[in-house]
Amino acid sequence: MLKKIVTHLTFYVLLAIVAGILLGHYDPETALKTEPLGTYFIALIKLFIAPIIFLTIVLGIGSMGDLKKVGKIGFKALVYFEIVTTISLVIGVVIALVFQPGNIDKSGLPIQDASKYTSGPQQAFSWWNFFATNTTIQVLIAAIICGMVLSNSKYRSPIVERLETLSHWVFTALKYVMYLAPIGAFGGMAFTIGKFGLDTLLPLAKLMICVYATMALFIFVILGSIMRYFKLSITKFLAYIKEEILVVLGTSSSETAMPGLMVKLEKLGVSKSVVGLVVPTGYSFNLDGTSIYLSMAVIFLAQLYNVHLSFGELALLIGILMLTSKGAAGVTGSGFIVLASTLASMHTIPLEGLAFLLGVDKFMSEARAITNIIGNGVATLVIAKSENALNAVEAEAVGV
Repeated sequence: MLKKIVTHLTFYVLLAIVAGILLGHYDPETALKTEPLGTYFIALIKLFIAPIIFLTIVLGIGSMGDLKKVGKIGFKALVYFEIVTTISLVIGVVIALVFQPGNIDKSGLPIQDASKYTSGPQQAFSWWNFFATNTTIQVLIAAIICGMVLSNSKYRSPIVERLETLSHWVFTALKYVMYLAPIGAFGGMAFTIGKFGLDTLLPLAKLMICVYATMALFIFVILGSIMRYFKLSITKFLAYIKEEILVVLGTSSSETAMPGLMVKLEKLGVSKSVVGLVVPTGYSFNLDGTSIYLSMAVIFLAQLYNVHLSFGELALLIGILMLTSKGAAGVTGSGFIVLASTLASMHTIPLEGLAFLLGVDKFMSEARAITNIIGNGVATLVIAKSENALNAVEAEAVGV
């Protein structure tokens, strides 16, 4: 049993996270120098995202042949995303209003310079900027077009065969790159603790507890109920993707686990076409964790500044976040940029309030990213089950 544990990648990722926390706490000066380990690992993983999305979607659509089914899956996914993310926004607002994490002593809060996020005129959410800066969406659209062309081509079989060979080599390369996950997780966690320190979390502990508790509630109650309705198990699914969750925990980026998630969903019995359509689209339109955080952060800042939000303003907040949260995946420094654009749209809460969140945003980003990846995995399973595109034998063999 012990031999099996110490030869598993999960063990070393978890060990690296613990080591990163210890180094960051006891030797922050050295820990700050480990930042490149995390950033380079994330950059390396991101190199695989575009080719994997492209190959998966093109092969899925090209092999499917029935384009009506492709459109049906895409439409069903978008409807599902909008419903679930709206639920996450509402839950975030309700929990923040009930537990009032912003009603705390401000004197101990770590004020930092938020000028790089808030200086100058704030631009409202723009669909043009969203598509222009979101590489995932661009690759997704290009792949769908190529897949549709391939499905009607008389050369479909030889092209599909060559693309499958290329896909095999891409995923093989990814497999070896993932052996570097412990190094990336160590660097990301050590730098975070070394820069911000554990003590800076104390004044904002109430907000962090609320955010983490709300996301746990969302995962096990909301997503868990959806899974049970389709006769699937959320706990078994979480155990199945535990390595991806740990990678996200160490790197604070759900994108690092995206390729691995797609591989595991296919091994679980989900058809390649559903995985290729739902997962990449979900990374832009199904950001459950980001939605929860944004709604709670706005309420938190309103409470800090003693700004009373009427029912109409709360409804407006949810409406604005339904748009701005969709752009989070395509914006650099997504959390603060999207939060700033939301506050600017409301004109009621001072943008300077973002300074209160700078010190702990990095720690809450793990919760956002983990919830995002779990939400996208659940969405893929649910849509596959509803389309009879989930191999029940393979799913049962895994235990989900």
